[in-house]
Amino acid sequence: MKVIYSMPTERISPYVEAILVIKNEQVTNPFVLPLFANGMPTLLFSTVAGRIGNNSHHLMLFGQTVLPQQLLIQHNFKLVAYFLKPFALGALFNISASELTDQPVALDLLTGKSELEERLLNTATTCELLQLIDDYLYAKITAVRHEDKRLIYAAEMIAGISDKNVLTTVQQELHVTERTFQRLFEQHIGVSPNLFRRINQFNRAFRQINETKFYDFSAVAYHNGYADQSHFIRAFKEFTNFTPSAYLRIRPDI
Repeated sequence: MKVIYSMPTERISPYVEAILVIKNEQVTNPFVLPLFANGMPTLLFSTVAGRIGNNSHHLMLFGQTVLPQQLLIQHNFKLVAYFLKPFALGALFNISASELTDQPVALDLLTGKSELEERLLNTATTCELLQLIDDYLYAKITAVRHEDKRLIYAAEMIAGISDKNVLTTVQQELHVTERTFQRLFEQHIGVSPNLFRRINQFNRAFRQINETKFYDFSAVAYHNGYADQSHFIRAFKEFTNFTPSAYLRIRPDI
């Protein structure tokens, strides 16, 4: 299996955080990709239709993932995932982000039938796949007529700071009430400000133990703003259904 992470091209980078490509030409058993909270909506294409629950599609749009899910792929495949900025759904797809929280949908069901999926299925190379998706998203980006700078600022601030006091600070800087702040996030991000903060706190810790296979969970908890190791383990289990040590024993090699 070949796994590549890359940064987006400059023209789509205002709305795309990162790109993941997985190519597996030796699938003997069903391939299972765990889907855990990372704070980012995602546009995902697979050359073999991926199954989540009872739904199976090639081209899917994900909102915020809070509850852990699994993507099942039965045969040799190539998968491309564009991780979008947290505020991208409303701006690019004209949808309330909360409608897609834990509810991924086939892109055609959301935006209407297009030629994109068929063209992706008929490409020969990964470069062609990426170019088609780049072009699709760039067209969406150039059609954006209004960017809510308040939302972009709030999302970036909260995503980068674990301390829950950041919520009060950002709310005051935006000069909005707590209820307006909640509605702004639920509509455009898909979750409450505090849940968004907790998702990003978890994701930083999750990346740390994945990159280093780090078993010093007290240190991970400290570095990521958890009260103690027990607090971190509870949060990890909430978002993955595993304890950190159990996850590291079964983690996929991606």
